[in-house]
Amino acid sequence: MPLTGAKQTELGTKKRENMLKTEQKIHYALRIAVAMCFIGHGTFGIITKQIWCNYFAVFGMGTDTAYTLMPWVGVVDILMGITMLVYPIRAIALWLVMWGAVTAFLRPASGEPFAEFIERAGNFGAPLALLILSGGVKSFRQLFVRIDPNAAVDAKTIKNVFTCLRVVGFLLLMGHGWLNLIQKKGLLSQYASLGFANPAKVAQFIGIFEIAAALVVLIKPIRGILLLFIIWKITSELLYPHYEVFEWIERGGSYGTLIALWFATKQVSSNLTIKSLQKAH
Repeated sequence: MPLTGAKQTELGTKKRENMLKTEQKIHYALRIAVAMCFIGHGTFGIITKQIWCNYFAVFGMGTDTAYTLMPWVGVVDILMGITMLVYPIRAIALWLVMWGAVTAFLRPASGEPFAEFIERAGNFGAPLALLILSGGVKSFRQLFVRIDPNAAVDAKTIKNVFTCLRVVGFLLLMGHGWLNLIQKKGLLSQYASLGFANPAKVAQFIGIFEIAAALVVLIKPIRGILLLFIIWKITSELLYPHYEVFEWIERGGSYGTLIALWFATKQVSSNLTIKSLQKAH
């Protein structure tokens, strides 16, 4: 029996109601990104990644102390990541913004290139964008209230989230492109392991591509092109020769940020269209 026009309209309305709103998609993309980033990061603490000793040394701690503290730091990171996945609150999101920035900055502080810091912008940018989306922190009490994915979000907040995501996306792509141009040893090893005869040339080509991508994200993010960058980031992060899965999970902040930007771009475009129509009338 064919559906009447009224019945089709009713079903269409129910279907739209059951679909996630764009701001909810941004929320979940960022929430999963934050969880992945800190669960992955925490795993390296439990594994006791040797290079972490350099970062503890910034605070004057020796190797023995570093190896003793690494698993504890790792456990806390994993617990924070799981909490954000299951029961997100602003206090933890705010802590992860600060902690993510500090841990990223320890790399140049320990003698690594500054590009290592900005390449990890997703680590602190994803929880920052989630905080902005939730309306920020207006009182101490609000710090410990669960972030509601169904809360109404106005056009101004979406625009602020969009701006934040553009800057973060720009930084993480620019940082990785920069590391390619200065021929980071780890990246050259990746390309060599894939069978490239001239890893330095590959690094140069990828570096130029990623810096160009960073500028596109900052100046004029277009959804179709953003999708290409998302696919590139997700697949390229699987090329690490050691601990591939954990490296990929830890970098969830990077492609999670770009996915959230992909959703936000649609919403901002829709808001601009509505404004234009309103002005016309």
